[in-house]
Amino acid sequence: MMDVAQRIAQFETMVRPEADPNNDMAWFSLAQAYADAGRHADAATAFLRCTTLNPVMSKAYQLAGKALIESGQRDQAVSILTDGYKVATRRGEYLPQKGIKDLLESLGAPVPEAEAAQVPIAPEGSFLCTRTGRPGNKMARPPFRGPVGAWIAEHISQETWDDWVRQGTKVINEMRLDLSRDEDSETYDRQMREYLGIDDALLEQIRSK
Repeated sequence: MMDVAQRIAQFETMVRPEADPNNDMAWFSLAQAYADAGRHADAATAFLRCTTLNPVMSKAYQLAGKALIESGQRDQAVSILTDGYKVATRRGEYLPQKGIKDLLESLGAPVPEAEAAQVPIAPEGSFLCTRTGRPGNKMARPPFRGPVGAWIAEHISQETWDDWVRQGTKVINEMRLDLSRDEDSETYDRQMREYLGIDDALLEQIRSK
């Protein structure tokens, strides 16, 4: 397993001008590595680069705002979180929307009322996806073995999982991952958990059951 310094070096190499500086997923992973290393200003810059390259990646707005808060840049945090809230609402991405709302409220900043959306109420007996907050189809079986796969089957709709499969293909292709390598498999799994809203605290909780 790579330590954070190795992850930073890997992703910095990937986004160099002579490599692939427009790779939004590489910037996202680099930002995560910076954040894990406590380099919050660098993390904010990398997450903001990601939102420029991929303006509909609502999670990048959320994490950019968090990194800006950590680095003492409140006003810029409010601005990027406000933009991200609108993006998440338009796309029906409930978890990033809620996370951004919580950050704005923690700063005493207004949540854009005009963009606010009510979380859909699932009809009785239907399945509600925890990531999108929308009704969907429950998976027939876990997508893979282990406690994380079981949690996904219990909380993530088939439609959201299918969306991840498409996004995961993009991750593999754009980041040139070889899943037979432990470090690349780790990168892929981290991207999957981030997409599905499984943060480190929730991951530890799932694995401890």
